[in-house]
Amino acid sequence: MIDVKKLTKKFDNFTAVDDISFSVDKGTIFAFLGPNGAGKSTTIKMLTTLLNPTSGEIKLDGKDPVKEKNEVRKVFGIVFQDPSLDDELTAYENMEFHGALYGIRKAERTQKIEEILKYVELWNRKDELVKHYSGGMKRRLEIARGLLHHPKILFLDEPTLGLDPQTRNHIWEYIKSLNEKERITVFFTTHYMEEAEQMARKIAVIDHGKIIAQGTAEDLKKQTNTASLEKAFLELTGKEIRKEEASTAESMRMRRRMFRR
Repeated sequence: MIDVKKLTKKFDNFTAVDDISFSVDKGTIFAFLGPNGAGKSTTIKMLTTLLNPTSGEIKLDGKDPVKEKNEVRKVFGIVFQDPSLDDELTAYENMEFHGALYGIRKAERTQKIEEILKYVELWNRKDELVKHYSGGMKRRLEIARGLLHHPKILFLDEPTLGLDPQTRNHIWEYIKSLNEKERITVFFTTHYMEEAEQMARKIAVIDHGKIIAQGTAEDLKKQTNTASLEKAFLELTGKEIRKEEASTAESMRMRRRMFRR
């Protein structure tokens, strides 16, 4: 479903992503892990048509994000790390606006919005302004919005950041159920190593722009002779504190650019 070969992205003299290759089979839950500044966000932006690679090849469901941007955007849904809902609109209005952007016809849009909001247990609160929602409710709404056009791939960038354990568990149960019932491919990043260990069938670890390890959680623990994925991650990437890869302002500009195209 996702096939990446020798992918590189350079910004002037800085190489953010350096000759990486990996693949994700249909219906797989795939974790893409790395410290801050490792190249995760840059890779996701290339996969989701927000950045063009310097070199290399990407295929999503057999389509090229560089040459077939509009077709590729129909294939995936995305939940960004930073909040991207309009707080001054209701949940229903956020969904309606998103559906219109994707060209979903009115009758189908109305049906899908009701179906998905019921699925994430927000239908009874659909007419409330999003600014009155809790963090967990907003996250569920963002996931619902990302699924509105029935994508084959769901990208989740830090989907449970800042949420309490109960809400995190609820969201992951929902994602797991969706993966099992719909065979949707899930590509996610997280700094919660227990999430990756419990949920991902395959993991890739990126650092300094290069993929330094791939496999199951058990594979990575055996490779590093450690007892947990968190310890394996630290063995692979070191313990120094890293800087953020990209600013919030830059991320927002990228999103706006995506919808203008």
